[in-house]
Amino acid sequence: QVQLVESGGGVVQAGGSLRVSCAASGLTFSLYTMGWFRQAPGKGREFVAGINWKGDSTYYADAVKGRFTIARDNARYTVFLQMNSLKPEDTAVYYCAADLRGHLEKVADHTTYDYWGQGTQVTVSS
Repeated sequence: QVQLVESGGGVVQAGGSLRVSCAASGLTFSLYTMGWFRQAPGKGREFVAGINWKGDSTYYADAVKGRFTIARDNARYTVFLQMNSLKPEDTAVYYCAADLRGHLEKVADHTTYDYWGQGTQVTVSS
């Protein structure tokens, strides 16, 4: 049974930093492209960042480029999202997702992903 479990969310002031993690189990983690998405109240699911199976190619939404960093540790079956210079508009539930086929040209398309975590809340206060 595949499980993706996010952790590390919380409340932070604008300008602060937070790191969220996603621990995977039940799959061969190193075969999967991994992505982070977020969903704010009343809005659709939005791509944040993606990383290929090896960890040497990363992709970011324009809204977070230069502030967020995605990384993975295949030995620990974990993907991370380091978030710096947080803004109130970054407030959302953050989800990690796994894509077996590794369609990097579709890394920002949430329909590409096979498995999803339950999400972790990130709240940035002004």
